[in-house]
Order: sequence, then structure tokens, then C-alpha cells
Amino acid sequence: MNNERVQQLLQFVQDEPDEPFNVYALAMEYLTENPGQAQHYFEKLLKEYPQYLPTYYHAAQLYADLGDRGKATMYYDFGLQLAHEQGNQKTFDELQRAYRAFQDDDE
Repeated sequence: MNNERVQQLLQFVQDEPDEPFNVYALAMEYLTENPGQAQHYFEKLLKEYPQYLPTYYHAAQLYADLGDRGKATMYYDFGLQLAHEQGNQKTFDELQRAYRAFQDDDE
């Protein structure tokens, strides 16, 4: 994790509080080394910007990695529905592949 980058992103979030990309970038910066902090920012995105489609893929994967299969399933489902509603076929396909791989882990 790049602490300088985190500080820069925190400043962006403060300067542009209505820009979901900044929160998303912050969550992604924390994802590998501090999943709990990444989870905090993904939850913020899901609550405050539920139409921000990129969140769902990574949030679902994070919850799968944390062992919360219920939330992972819920976010895959929400993401698929939102991608369909937004007509975003590429993201729909990516979410669907990830969801299938996730479901295959159960078998």
C-alpha cells in the first residue's frame, strides 16, 4: 500500500465528497494490505452510491475472501442486476464469470 497515494486519495475524497470514484480508488488502495479498511470504503460506496457499478465486483470478491458468502452472493446479484439495468454488457459478463467461479467453490 502506498501511503502517499492513500493521503492523496483521502484529500480527493475531502475535496470532492460527491465523487464516488475517489472513494472507490481508496477502497482499492487498501484492498490487499488492509481488507477491513477496504470493506469500510466499499460499504460507504454501496450505501451512498448504489448506482456506482464498479463497486459490486470487488465488494463481492472481498466478502467471499472474508468468508461471508451471503453478502458476496447478495453483491454479485445486485451488481448483475445493475449492470443489466445500465446496459453494461462487459461488466455484466465479468460479474457473471466471477459469480460462477464463486459458486463453483461451493461444489
